[in-house]
Amino acid sequence: MSIPNAVPDPDKVTPLIELGWNNADWLFSLTVSAWVMLAIVVITLALLIWRYVAGGFAFKSFEIDQADIGIGSQKFSFKPNMIDKQVAYAIWVELSTRKIGLPIDFDNDVVSEIYDSWHGFFTVTRDLVKGIPAQKVRRDSTQKIIRLSIEVLNEGLRPHLTRWQARFRHWYDRELKKYDAGAGEEVLDPQHIQERFPRFDELKADMERVNQSLIKYRQQMYRLVLKD
Repeated sequence: MSIPNAVPDPDKVTPLIELGWNNADWLFSLTVSAWVMLAIVVITLALLIWRYVAGGFAFKSFEIDQADIGIGSQKFSFKPNMIDKQVAYAIWVELSTRKIGLPIDFDNDVVSEIYDSWHGFFTVTRDLVKGIPAQKVRRDSTQKIIRLSIEVLNEGLRPHLTRWQARFRHWYDRELKKYDAGAGEEVLDPQHIQERFPRFDELKADMERVNQSLIKYRQQMYRLVLKD
């Protein structure tokens, strides 16, 4: 005696995707099974993880001309990932909230305080570069951001600080004591005292040059952050 093959009851089979039409309301309906939704979620997560492990998500090409920043003649393009954008954003915030990335007003700004700000930026930028995950440094775009940041420090900031900072601070500290209110001489504010530095015009011109380079560097970082 043979047993006939079991045939599934069509009423009991749950379709993966079902389209329906409601004549009363003139509306389409779409029903997706839980298995389909789960498969979509799993595939999406797998793609996200794969792209992240591979180095992040690539965006449109971004070009930086070092001549615009005043630290060289090289021009390079790359596709920034999220790590690049995070570093650029952190640098932009530092440049935007310190005097270093804003125009210097020598009538009101104090040179020694500007030097303090430059030193602080030097330290913060170095720490940001050091904090980039090692596996991300292998990406070409990240290497270029790191190299640009280091060159801004070494070719932009360091030459001026090496030439002028110690000379000015040594002179300025002595002048502050000399023109102290209790020293019996005329009382001058720091801005007028610093103008008496014997080579103030040279220092001012070189500081303005560096300042303009850093402002352009800040603008480049801002453009990179906003790049799609």
